[in-house]
Amino acid sequence: MFRRKSIITVLATGMFLSTGVVYAQTNGAPNVQADTAFDNKVIKKINAENMYNTIKYLSAVPREAGTEGEVRGVEYIEGQFKSLGLETRRFPFPIYDYKTNRELAEVDGVDLKGHAFSGSASGKVTAELVNVGKAIAGTVPDDVKGKIALVERGEITFVEKVKNVAAKGAAGVLMYNSSSNGNNFGQANEEIPAVAITQAQGKELVDRLKNGPVEATLDVDIERIEKTSYVVEAKLKPNKNKDTGQIVTIGAHHDSVPNGPGANDDASGVSAVLELARILVNTPIDTEVRFLTFGSEERGMMGSSFYVSQLPQSDIDRMVAHFQMDMIGGAEAGEDHPLGGLIMYTIDGQKNLVTDLGASASSRMYDVAVPYGQLGRSDHQPFHDVGIPSALFIHSPVEPQYHKPTDTIEHISKEKLQQAVSIVGASAYQIVRPDTPALDRAHVSPASVEYKFEDRPVD
Repeated sequence: MFRRKSIITVLATGMFLSTGVVYAQTNGAPNVQADTAFDNKVIKKINAENMYNTIKYLSAVPREAGTEGEVRGVEYIEGQFKSLGLETRRFPFPIYDYKTNRELAEVDGVDLKGHAFSGSASGKVTAELVNVGKAIAGTVPDDVKGKIALVERGEITFVEKVKNVAAKGAAGVLMYNSSSNGNNFGQANEEIPAVAITQAQGKELVDRLKNGPVEATLDVDIERIEKTSYVVEAKLKPNKNKDTGQIVTIGAHHDSVPNGPGANDDASGVSAVLELARILVNTPIDTEVRFLTFGSEERGMMGSSFYVSQLPQSDIDRMVAHFQMDMIGGAEAGEDHPLGGLIMYTIDGQKNLVTDLGASASSRMYDVAVPYGQLGRSDHQPFHDVGIPSALFIHSPVEPQYHKPTDTIEHISKEKLQQAVSIVGASAYQIVRPDTPALDRAHVSPASVEYKFEDRPVD
């Protein structure tokens, strides 16, 4: 097995060394010509028109998680996988919407006009306020027990802040903004009542606490509404006589934002997953490939997190690379960066097997090595967290239509689709093709290329 390696060191022996993994060369030099020939087996079959038609179908109806639109998309994706003869499975998982029936935050009888967190626990509590700053783990004082924690927004997620004060026995949370942009935050975790207030209100309470105790009342009634979202998985198995025992996963998310067509975000990624499935199903391989589409990415990678959480450890141990595609068709994305702004983001900002292969493939096909950067916010996160080399392929910065009703088929570039899928397809094929028995015993290697880190914001 190989794990989390970076193909960057060339030894005098004529071998690529990647922290314990050696990639053989032919005649003392990378066999780039052989790689290109193998690339062509996959790349020449990619049809951007197929992908465009998939995007057109999926983006005709918003696919918000837990809605009929998501089900429509899932049924289409399932049907496409099944038509290819793939072993296809739908994984349902629960998600929750919240209806606020009552939200009240009072200090000395004055209503602060706060907003209850989506997912706040219901309940009424009156207690002293305790200023706990940003509620970072290890900084929450013990005297918050039985009291209401006054928390400043920033640095860590809302859920983490609530968890940290609840772990110390806090009875409620009053969280104020770190900027002047309103007081409507994200989702809590149903542990204790949690209400958001403005920055000005929070700072005033911080000052008041310096002069003595302050009593507050939180009164929250949140109704939880359970819905169902889905992950779709399709397995492509190799010939049993040539099976390396390894697994490569290729994914995208099929949900969109509420009322959003989601043509680029992320029907484009789904179209690529389906297109690669269509090609690889008729291509000799020696490694299992799992094609995945995730629901509820827009709710915080819930689908991919669910999928990874239910995997047996034996599967995780066999997974050697995860390729995630999100927003790979935006005509107006990427500004003037090379390759339309395509970049590979990793969670830790470090190179890994996926980025090495991506840079090598793009260099062979387009004479430009795709750069890498650091970013979460997509479904490569859960795979990285369990030790699987992972990267997000995306055009960055994103287009003006991002998360808007204008994210429609008219703003999709077939050229960018072709380009991104060619690079991801060639990269994945480098692992799954039969002449690379398990990569660590390969006779044909990707060329070692220089590719740079870019601190490029996605939006």
